[in-house]
Amino acid sequence: MNRPRLALIGHGKMGCALAQVAAERDWPVAAIIDESGNRDGRGITGQSLAGADVAIEFTTAAASPANVRACVRAGCPIVVGTTGWDDVRSAVELDVLSAGGAMLWSPNFSLGVNLFWQVAELAARLAARAGGFDAHIVETHHAAKRDAPSGTALALQRLASAAWGGGREIPVTSVRVGAVPGTHELLLDGPFEQVRLVHEARDRRVFAEGALAAACWLVGRHGVFTMRDFLLAEVPPA
Repeated sequence: MNRPRLALIGHGKMGCALAQVAAERDWPVAAIIDESGNRDGRGITGQSLAGADVAIEFTTAAASPANVRACVRAGCPIVVGTTGWDDVRSAVELDVLSAGGAMLWSPNFSLGVNLFWQVAELAARLAARAGGFDAHIVETHHAAKRDAPSGTALALQRLASAAWGGGREIPVTSVRVGAVPGTHELLLDGPFEQVRLVHEARDRRVFAEGALAAACWLVGRHGVFTMRDFLLAEVPPA
């Protein structure tokens, strides 16, 4: 597999995990742009990207939209893992499309989470059809995570609530404690039984692995994509 040259935008917990996995897998890192250069996108230019073929961005909700637009202006496709900026994402996506750029955004790059979403959606639909069940989502992350609920929990809520039907939105409880990478749970509770569907991330490298795979896939493409686009493209039809 040809490994594109990477620009890592953000050097927090996920940026460090990406740098570590990239080094282990011999992925060339052309640039690392830390907080001093990615607060408002001004530090992201063709020069600072240093010839990178694709950027991976994990920063903050306040910084991410400007970072995406800056990468597109510089002609660099971008994979975005930052959450908490859904209110402006549609506008940013339109800017990416109008500029002929490329962006792949996901609230979670774990392949297991993407599997979990599909199983949870089916379980919610079946429980609603059976009747007698109540539903709740619980998500737990490390104490430093800023957005609550998490982007992963919100995606789970959208999918499961649509399957639950009846205009009912499944409530979400957020827990912030310690150094937990990320745990998400769909609870289906009946009068005399309970079903719990849980995804638990044990290490941030699971997100890094998925982001690197998505970055390789994004090179040479134009448009706005999600992990679903990547996964469906990678899995041949049965």
